[in-house]
Amino acid sequence: MKMKKVLAMAVSTLLCGTMLAGCGSSNESSNSGSSSNSETTTEKKTDAATTVADSGSEDNNGGGSSSGDLIKVGIINNDPNESGYRTANVNDLKATFTKENGFDASFAYSLKNEEQINAAQKFIQDEVDYLLLSAADTAGWDSVLKDAKDAGTRVILFDRTIDADESLYDASIVSDMAKEGEQAVKWLESQDLASYDIIHLQGVIGSAAQKGRSGALNDTAASKGWNIITQQTADWNAEKAQQIVQSVIDSGKKFNVIYAENDDMAKGAVAALDRANISHGVDKDVVVIGFDCNKWALEELQKGNWNYDGQCNPFQSTYILEVIDKLENGETLSQKTIIMDEKGFDAKTITAEDVENYGI
Repeated sequence: MKMKKVLAMAVSTLLCGTMLAGCGSSNESSNSGSSSNSETTTEKKTDAATTVADSGSEDNNGGGSSSGDLIKVGIINNDPNESGYRTANVNDLKATFTKENGFDASFAYSLKNEEQINAAQKFIQDEVDYLLLSAADTAGWDSVLKDAKDAGTRVILFDRTIDADESLYDASIVSDMAKEGEQAVKWLESQDLASYDIIHLQGVIGSAAQKGRSGALNDTAASKGWNIITQQTADWNAEKAQQIVQSVIDSGKKFNVIYAENDDMAKGAVAALDRANISHGVDKDVVVIGFDCNKWALEELQKGNWNYDGQCNPFQSTYILEVIDKLENGETLSQKTIIMDEKGFDAKTITAEDVENYGI
């Protein structure tokens, strides 16, 4: 197989370095994805929903003088501007899948499932060796993944799961989104509020993160009789979240919890609260919950302005490299689904060390 030695060295180096740092991997702070490799990729805007970055290789078939024996990889991800989490995730992958590390990588970005599927079909036609996928939606992938299997393209899922037969992909490297939601809701229940009147800000509907984080709240609200004042998607966006919360404030409805499925939406919600002079955070009028553990969000916890933040690890590239290394060496994977350990942080107990070690 191609570039086994180069790949093995890359995995070994990265496993010993900071790229494993982050949620559940290390106690060191990780900024490994902070810079992209301009020699490996160039980006071009296509529309508001899609950004595509194509490998600079002149040889689209992965061979010849430009690619040599590089492993050809097509990486499909969500929009880098979706959130701070996504920016860290994209930069981590771009910093890892470089020619220096033995790869000829091409990238496609979209928040729309159909556009991602089209990108996958193109990568398969371009005869990539590996298709790395973070799906915008869990459904609709069976046909294109069958095409990948027929073409001999190995498929590795990262960040998000899909509703497809496990035989259609080699590995799935993911967070347990349902567990993230369960941890947050269990924490919220432990606060023993006099009442639970909740503004629920959802992520992109149909995504694994949205399903997991929404499901936990919906189930508990139904069983405990909690009152969900409004439940709307803000598409991970701070401005949309601010508008939703502002509309609830303007309606005069009473609420005491913001359950935002990512940090950016929590930030937008807090902006609306501040504008209306509504107190929030520790021992204040409104409990604020976010997800992803951006460093700035954990700092808001430390200041007592937010109450809880659920961890979601954006640094999956080293896990992916381990899988590719094993497949290139003809090894059998011991497990198909690799779940990263993650935790939640309470404003009353978070430390400066936590902020440094886990903030992205």
